Amino acid sequence: MRSTTRFARTSLLFSLLGLLAFSLPACKSSSPAGEKVKMPFTGNKYESNNRFFRGTGTGVSVKQNIARSKADLDAKNQLAAQVRTNIRAVTDQYLGQTENAEAADVAEKFQSLVREVMNTDLADLRKIGEETRFNSTTQEYTQYAAYEIKKNAMFRFMKKQARTDDKINDVTRKKIEDILDEEIKKADLEDRD
Repeated sequence: MRSTTRFARTSLLFSLLGLLAFSLPACKSSSPAGEKVKMPFTGNKYESNNRFFRGTGTGVSVKQNIARSKADLDAKNQLAAQVRTNIRAVTDQYLGQTENAEAADVAEKFQSLVREVMNTDLADLRKIGEETRFNSTTQEYTQYAAYEIKKNAMFRFMKKQARTDDKINDVTRKKIEDILDEEIKKADLEDRD
């Protein structure tokens, strides 16, 4: 009878230890790179897609307004880089397909137009998120910002700018407008879906 009681106690003890092990929070396993940090404005909602160019930025300063300015500038620079990369790829593809004799001139004028457009205030640029954090230890503000611009609005704006640019000759202007019309069609199709 003692062995049965001892066996029952041992079984009960192991059962309790098992329940205790499952009820305790799991220990974090650490990566050699460190712990994963969840940043604001990450995920699909804040990434560029077929309809929108999107950019996010971060700024840190002991002054909140400077942190905000840094975050805005960072996000807008990210947007500008995406637009330039997109336009460069589209231009290369279009000019490669058409085997245009003035391809280099068209590409150069188009890139110049993109730079000029990105240096202006864009009408359809929208702030889609902003968050401020304050670290009381370092006495610093960290500002996060997220912006977006509709692709079709951006391309229409660029087309308008190309029409009024007196540095672009008529042949080059026509090629640029053709490229932009194609991109506007693609973006408009995405808007309907």
